[in-house]
Amino acid sequence: MKNFLSICAAILLFACMAVSSAAQESATDRDRLVGAWKLVELDQPGADGAIHSVGSSGMIVFTRDDHLSVQVMEREPEAHTGAAGPEQYSQGGYEASYGSYVVNETTHTFTFHIDGALVRSLIGKDLVRVYEFKGDQLIVKPARTDEHWRVIWQHYRAAPRGRGQ
Repeated sequence: MKNFLSICAAILLFACMAVSSAAQESATDRDRLVGAWKLVELDQPGADGAIHSVGSSGMIVFTRDDHLSVQVMEREPEAHTGAAGPEQYSQGGYEASYGSYVVNETTHTFTFHIDGALVRSLIGKDLVRVYEFKGDQLIVKPARTDEHWRVIWQHYRAAPRGRGQ
């Protein structure tokens, strides 16, 4: 009887995992974007022109009703003096913007329409971003060829918890 219950429990567990996996695979990219994501890594050109990881913390939030908000804070803004491209996204080592987004799953891009931002010259712009999912991470890059940065985000449901990160 004990073996029978163990076998039933194992079959039930396997079935639940299979259903969960199938549901995740059938989710649209837009569905996968929804939620809060913790900044894992920000890479951009340094003063020497080479790509460097910039010590930063931040969060990006995609809502189910197509709104987006992003905040990034460099830990040592004076240490980074390079330009990631022709567009300025931060001021004093801090980036903050919000607006709406539209996903194009064919091109793996989303367009972020800026309604408000710390850098006011961004307001009203449509910023196209290339995205890629790798496991529980979201990699975002500019669609513009004259910008050279990359951000890696980890979904908060999968991110380790910690204060101040």
